[in-house]
Amino acid sequence: MRARFILSETWTGLKRNVPMLISVMLVTFISFMFIGASALTQAQITKAKGDWYDKVEVVVWLCPNGTSQSANCAAGTSPSGAEITALQKTIRDDLADVVSSITYKSKQDFYDNTFTKQYPNGEFQGRTLTADDMQDSLWLKLKDPAKYQIVAEVLSGKEGVETVTDQRQIFEPVFEVLNRATVVTAALAGIMVLVAILLTSTTIRMSAASRRTETEIMRYVGASNWTIRLPFVLEGAIAAFLGSILSCLMLSLIVKVFISGWLAQSITWIPYVNQMTVLMISPVLVVGALLLSVVASTISLRRYLRA
Repeated sequence: MRARFILSETWTGLKRNVPMLISVMLVTFISFMFIGASALTQAQITKAKGDWYDKVEVVVWLCPNGTSQSANCAAGTSPSGAEITALQKTIRDDLADVVSSITYKSKQDFYDNTFTKQYPNGEFQGRTLTADDMQDSLWLKLKDPAKYQIVAEVLSGKEGVETVTDQRQIFEPVFEVLNRATVVTAALAGIMVLVAILLTSTTIRMSAASRRTETEIMRYVGASNWTIRLPFVLEGAIAAFLGSILSCLMLSLIVKVFISGWLAQSITWIPYVNQMTVLMISPVLVVGALLLSVVASTISLRRYLRA
């Protein structure tokens, strides 16, 4: 009987306060869409790092024939086969705990298998380059990609080594932009959550004020505080629930249209978040919205509907 009464009061309140409840639903939708966007951005960074960092290598560029700005290449000639073998032995001896494998690429190998794939016919910045314009190199796979600096410190001063580069340097600017985007969306989400708390509290108080006579009668006939407050709490929870569902649907639509349907088709070398990622964060958004609404409503009603 009590459950039926509470549900009846909740339904009555929903019908009476449609505009206010729609406003709670919309602000919850916007707030948790920003929170979801922030979570998706961070998931994208984690996914990309996990995929790229396992594949990137440290490249040891050996001295070219001719002039070079590196003091290690003062001789003006590329290292001989014996010198390259000695350098590989140094890497195995001094960096055994860091380097898992070494791959030697000659000028021709690099030109045929890497350079021409990125620049067809060898055309680069208005020039047509050949294998003679390339450099011999050693490609090192690390056991821990974060230890690149150790490799650079050991090899940078070795004779025959022009420079040591880490392929992660290509991706770090991208991650930096995404990290800043995460901070911005998280800040906006925080502001919108605060707005949602204030609006939910105000809406529930207004709903209680419009039915003050009814609540006074319920108190006179012996209804408990929770029996009086619960319909108002449920009103806010329902509005927040609908708003959070809308935010999840919008995030799913954004991923489908802009990520899977457009970006993934245009730039294919990046692993992207997908609908499974949205499904994983959706329960968190829904539960978070419900908790926010219940806590805000309970605190507001405790002060307003004192026994």
